[in-house]
Amino acid sequence: MEISILKSFLLWCSIINGGMLLISSVMLIFAGGWVYAIHSRLFGISRDAFNIMIYCFIGVYKMLWLTLNVVPYVALVIAG
Repeated sequence: MEISILKSFLLWCSIINGGMLLISSVMLIFAGGWVYAIHSRLFGISRDAFNIMIYCFIGVYKMLWLTLNVVPYVALVIAG
C-alpha cells in the first residue's frame, strides 16, 4: 500500500470519527434529557449511572480516536 493512500485513509477516518465525536457531544449537551429518557426506558438505569456511563464513553472514544486515527496520520505527514 502506498503512503499517500494510507494518509488519505487516515485523514478521512479522522474526519469521520471526529465528526461522530462532535455530534454525540453536542447532542448530549443540548438533548441530554431526551437521550437519558430513551436509555432509562431501555435499560432502567439511574441518572447518575447514565452520566457516568456517558462521560466514560466520550472519554474512551476520544482517546481511541486520537490514538488510532489522528496520531498515525500526523506521524505519516511528518515522515513524508
